[in-house]
Amino acid sequence: MIRTQSVRGVTYTFTSMADLLAKATPLRSGDELAGCAAQSDAERAAAKWALADVPLTALLEELVVPYESDEVTRLIIDTHDRAAFAPIAHLTVGDLRDLLLRIAIAPDAGDRLAALSPALTPEMVAAVSKLMRNQDLIAVARAVRVTAAFRTTIGLPGTVATRLQPNHPTDDPQGIAAATLDGLLLGCGDAVIGINPATDSPHATSDLLHLLDEVRTRFEIPTQSCVLSHVTTTLGLIEKGAPVDLVFQSIAGTEGANSAFGVSISLLEEANTAARELQRGTVGENVMYLETGQGSALSSGTHLGTGGAPVDQQTLETRAYAVARHVDPLLVNTVVGFIGPEYLYDGKQITRAGLEDHFCGKLLGLPMGVDVCYTNHAEADQDDMDDLLTLLAVAGVSFVITVPGADDVMLGYQSLAFHDALYVRRALGLRPAPEFDAWLASQGMTDELGGLRDIAVETSPLRELTAGTRR
Repeated sequence: MIRTQSVRGVTYTFTSMADLLAKATPLRSGDELAGCAAQSDAERAAAKWALADVPLTALLEELVVPYESDEVTRLIIDTHDRAAFAPIAHLTVGDLRDLLLRIAIAPDAGDRLAALSPALTPEMVAAVSKLMRNQDLIAVARAVRVTAAFRTTIGLPGTVATRLQPNHPTDDPQGIAAATLDGLLLGCGDAVIGINPATDSPHATSDLLHLLDEVRTRFEIPTQSCVLSHVTTTLGLIEKGAPVDLVFQSIAGTEGANSAFGVSISLLEEANTAARELQRGTVGENVMYLETGQGSALSSGTHLGTGGAPVDQQTLETRAYAVARHVDPLLVNTVVGFIGPEYLYDGKQITRAGLEDHFCGKLLGLPMGVDVCYTNHAEADQDDMDDLLTLLAVAGVSFVITVPGADDVMLGYQSLAFHDALYVRRALGLRPAPEFDAWLASQGMTDELGGLRDIAVETSPLRELTAGTRR
């Protein structure tokens, strides 16, 4: 349906729902690259104004990606809870924003937002986020409570968890062990100890899985491990009896983009079932670890929707969360600045995208984390990452990713350092996941207030970690 909106005597025309959503999106380089961004601030304002008046029902009828040719769209429409939607079916996108902000300040905000979540489709959530200021995204996301569990419980109020990412350019066991020790001594690793392998070979992945499992069991660490190989590699290793805790996979918001990753919804379902059957969890059975990122569909040329029109990258990112929530994961994170400045040009765009992704993921019921990161050719620096980390922690982010020295030398990008997690926990009075927090205390690594003690490697119970990991 064609929509028009006048601003200061100029009338702007929006030819489809995808066009309207794209033009209402805050400026980002990926949408400019795709040719769907607003041409001026005035056009963007007109699009937001027009979008605010769109009925939520229109987002169920005017599909941005065709139902017939896209299994993600079919998943979204076929699993939409129409009974939960009925009480808000009369609202517009602007009304939904007002409702979310009213709920966010209510004493029972968490319960009310949880009940609302099944009523919302990714397109509705993406649309409302485009009308919201950063503080709106933070206020609502903070009120949403989503928990998941395996050996630790992720997403509890007053906590922020971390992925300890001990990557090594050659998958050297001693290098990985040293990075793991570094992270554990600084209180990181309660979300997962997760390695991006230098190769996707089953043999290398198996070696790394055994290494992490040996470390975890030797020191009785209540956490989960993951080697971020392709889902098919992990499925094969499950069949061979490897110690798989979590199954990892990158996912996206269109069938074509997921096909480019070599996955489908049915394959993710198979992996979820296989990992759960291992029954390796102690406090829960959420076994999937999924990563997303704005621009993934555009980077594979799979971002075109109904009528061949480009769909903006943030709407497609939010559609990926429908795939994620279908398999009830332990962890989901957007690698917000990893894909590069072609998609998110500078610190301002990265910050906005991180807050959007976190808000949209949590509102759709996901234990949402963020890799607070950027590539070296982006117009961003570590000060931008400090800002985004702090904003996300205020917003109640479930977990963040931490790497040695904030510099991942294997993947070639900048993220957060282990001590950044210490900073934000102390500054905002946050704790690790409770099971991991108790383990830190049992190791004499935290004081009575939960602060990290100043301990040396030589006096730590973990001092054996680098000594016994040669393979």
